[in-house]
Amino acid sequence: MAELAQVLRHVAPVEHPDVLVGYSTGDDAAVYRIADDRALVVTADFFTPIVDDAYDFGRIAAANALSDIYAMGARPLFVLNLVGFPRDLLPEGILEEILRGGSAVAREAGVPTLGGHSIDDAEPKYGMVAVGEVDPRRMVTNAGAHAGDVLVLTKPIGSGIVATAIKQGVASAEVVRAAVDVMSTLNRSAAQAMVAGAAHAATDVTGFGLLGHLHRMLLSSGVAARLHAADVPLLVGARELAEAGHVPGGTRRNLADLSGHVTFSPAVDDAARTLLGDAQTSGGLLICVQPDRLDELLATLEGTTPARAVIGSVVEGPPGAITVE
Repeated sequence: MAELAQVLRHVAPVEHPDVLVGYSTGDDAAVYRIADDRALVVTADFFTPIVDDAYDFGRIAAANALSDIYAMGARPLFVLNLVGFPRDLLPEGILEEILRGGSAVAREAGVPTLGGHSIDDAEPKYGMVAVGEVDPRRMVTNAGAHAGDVLVLTKPIGSGIVATAIKQGVASAEVVRAAVDVMSTLNRSAAQAMVAGAAHAATDVTGFGLLGHLHRMLLSSGVAARLHAADVPLLVGARELAEAGHVPGGTRRNLADLSGHVTFSPAVDDAARTLLGDAQTSGGLLICVQPDRLDELLATLEGTTPARAVIGSVVEGPPGAITVE
């Protein structure tokens, strides 16, 4: 995260009246107003395979790309494929399966795939550009959290650790299937619930981990947070794999980058700390909602998302600071 900020300092500041969300707050997607009641929401995301099954990889990558649209409280309109793939493997049918998986999730989201771009690449990569729209008056950003808000998470964490275990050949079929089911689940229902519940702020939990994305949201909102580690839901087998040392490099970097912003209680062990910083793929939405709307939000989420966990609260304090108990 610190390295990214260092790079972005060379990008010229955006000064345009219709740019509602740019890169300055580290939000999930760019938002550009085209009318008083309409704005375009645009994002792009792609990565290397994190599971062995090509079809599942495509599904996960598509759900992950669309997640940024949902995190803004927006409705997706269409997607474009982004592909890097070795030309000599085209006859194997692997890319066909990846694209089939991506198209299946796009259809589930109710949006067409309108083409894309591909390059010959020694290391396979797949993702999407996703374009959506939102009424600016109902847009949800990562910069609106208020002290007193409750933090709600809609998917369990630990997918980075599971993906590392898959690469090392030690993840069981049960662990893999549970992770794939969660990662390929769209955040559509979570987004609909947070908009209906008038959420103050939200973000999706991806590469910077739960702590990293929470820190960014708090920093953009000028507040701090208290997190309850025991209440954070975990993927099947994730804790055991973390205890066994199957931790991706991205997770270790996340924790190192956040060392000056996160205070852990002595009761929070190393495995829990690792999981809270774990680099996620297609994670859930982290939603800030005022206490008197919490029951409504939880009721709307029931049965529609992999989790609906109350994991902490937003408090007054140094912007971006997190206390984990």
